[in-house]
Amino acid sequence: MKKLYLLRHGQTEFNVKKLVQGRCDSPLTDLGRQQAGMAAAWLKAHSVVPDKVVSSPLGRAMDTAGLVATELLGPDAAVEPCEGIIERCYGTFEEGPHDALPTDVWDPGEDLIPFGGEGSRALQKRMVKTLTNLISVEDTKTLLAVSHGSASRQFIKAAAPEGFELPAKLPNCAIMIFDFEESAPQAEGEPLQCKFTLQQIIDPQQRY
Repeated sequence: MKKLYLLRHGQTEFNVKKLVQGRCDSPLTDLGRQQAGMAAAWLKAHSVVPDKVVSSPLGRAMDTAGLVATELLGPDAAVEPCEGIIERCYGTFEEGPHDALPTDVWDPGEDLIPFGGEGSRALQKRMVKTLTNLISVEDTKTLLAVSHGSASRQFIKAAAPEGFELPAKLPNCAIMIFDFEESAPQAEGEPLQCKFTLQQIIDPQQRY
């Protein structure tokens, strides 16, 4: 069974200030770097050795991925930037306060489209498609991917078992663990089926 370990990036300066950061960016805080270290320690303690490490190309995700990958794989660990798991665009609300949004910042549905943002259906579709393509490569059995809060939430919605209750907010550096069930290729033109199943969400800042 193939495994996906999906991480949210560490705390950023905009997270602290409660500013919207979709496609815009802000650096990790000292706590954010510590959170990446805690996530790496949890993964190491559970003998996770990824065959590939990918990250949203935004700096906060790439920095988190670099810290974790170095701890797990050594100083020469490679992190591949991947546009397909970038955070949603929040349109005209980028860099503004969370409170200015007319909708939920983490789960806005399609409400951002009139403001130049990305809707949840499109976001979920690209997350599922991208991660399916990445993990379907023959020599990738364990994939580590670093993404973002809203993007990860939509992916969870596609992969969560029936009755699963999503947390109101994913903690920074939350580790989301998914099984991937390989099966026969889908017929051309069929809607993409999600072959991932959520197993667990870990907050590495909590003691286990």
